[in-house]
Amino acid sequence: MTKATDQALKTLYQIRELLTRKIHRVTNLFSSDIGIDLGTANTLVFVKGKGIVLAEPSVVAVDTLTNEVLAVGHKAKAMLGKTPRKIHAVRPMKDGVIADFEIAEGMLKALIKRVTPARSFFRPRILIAVPSGITGVEKRAVEDSALHA
Repeated sequence: MTKATDQALKTLYQIRELLTRKIHRVTNLFSSDIGIDLGTANTLVFVKGKGIVLAEPSVVAVDTLTNEVLAVGHKAKAMLGKTPRKIHAVRPMKDGVIADFEIAEGMLKALIKRVTPARSFFRPRILIAVPSGITGVEKRAVEDSALHA
């Protein structure tokens, strides 16, 4: 390579880095940062700049015929004992890890939907707290739930 070619490549690389940083700044203006603590008893949702915006029981009301999530959190807990037999309240977390992948995914989806703008073009950046002692498989289940939510 000649010195001129090397300099041109270096300049192109610097331009690319500058554009990447600017794009990240713009997308950060429109996307939200969300932190989720998936607890066995309660789930907390934190939004950057707003603090903890949701503190809900980790309970999901599910239609057992269709496996559809009907309610999450306080609403699901309030439905206990007051609904037809086909609706069950499920706790998707057990001992700090996901016990029911599909239900946990539905719960995450519902909670994320509650705290993000309805017409957002950008997906939020999400951080989920997990216990330090979980296995790689359990960690991957949390990641997959968040990605599908």
